[in-house]
Amino acid sequence: MELRHLRYFVAVAEEQSFTKAAEKLFIAQPPLSRQIQNLERELEVQLFERGSRPLQTTQAGQFFYQHAVKLLSNAEEIKSMTKRIGLIERSLTIGFVGSLLYELLPRTIYLYRQQQPHLHIKLVELSTTEQIPALKGGRIDVGFGRLHISDPAVRRILLCKERLVVAVHSSHPLAQRTGGVYLSDFVDENIFVYPNTPKPNFSTQVLNIFSEHSLVPKNMNEVREIQLALGMVAAGEGLCIIPESANTIQFPLLNYIPILDHDAVSPIFVATRAMDTSEDIQILFDCLNQVYGTCSPTNTREKKRTDNRQ
Repeated sequence: MELRHLRYFVAVAEEQSFTKAAEKLFIAQPPLSRQIQNLERELEVQLFERGSRPLQTTQAGQFFYQHAVKLLSNAEEIKSMTKRIGLIERSLTIGFVGSLLYELLPRTIYLYRQQQPHLHIKLVELSTTEQIPALKGGRIDVGFGRLHISDPAVRRILLCKERLVVAVHSSHPLAQRTGGVYLSDFVDENIFVYPNTPKPNFSTQVLNIFSEHSLVPKNMNEVREIQLALGMVAAGEGLCIIPESANTIQFPLLNYIPILDHDAVSPIFVATRAMDTSEDIQILFDCLNQVYGTCSPTNTREKKRTDNRQ
């Protein structure tokens, strides 16, 4: 006995007619009649009073009808709940570096949540170097970072190159140069860098940019995070280099000045496991293309699309 047999029987019992039941089920009447006959042979009872008009169930047929309706209802409930549980259990864990939370990444995650309402999305702050073993170990599914770290098990895609700016106190002479400054203009200043996590990290990236220009900052102060660095600048203790998107962080008497050196940029990468081509990852890439591919014309980032050819 199969569920379809129960559906056929219930339709005939409710319509009180083989003809009407066949129309409701979108099948021909002769096959429907044969299925009911086969069901009666299997049960070894007669389910309908033959010759009655309208068609009536026997006492055994009425008992079978009540339980068939219940079984079909239970089957639909099981089907619905199984689908629901399957959707609830689907999850995606995203690792990110803290400096990406100020503009495009939050927009991407918000858009992704709208397109994947049943997907459980978890965000975990990790340095770029921590993201690689986390990806390979399955602790995260996607990583967003600023460092290029090669690993054959990880696919890393460049999303854009974000301009850097220097944060200065409003009383500092550089605060008047709103058109921009060069690295050489403040190499001798007291410079706060972050984070103080194991290298390489964003502070390593900043030092490498100075090095590319044959510049050696004399007074570098490493602090825990960007907010602490900017707080020190707001207190008049020195300067700090940050990604342009972080200029939304506001402190009293704090000014942000563009850095004009062409290579004063910080790349933004997305990383996934090399063999992960799941639908959830592809939808995330579509969201990244929508957000990172439609930056404001005033934004000075260099953009690349997140397609599988990169």
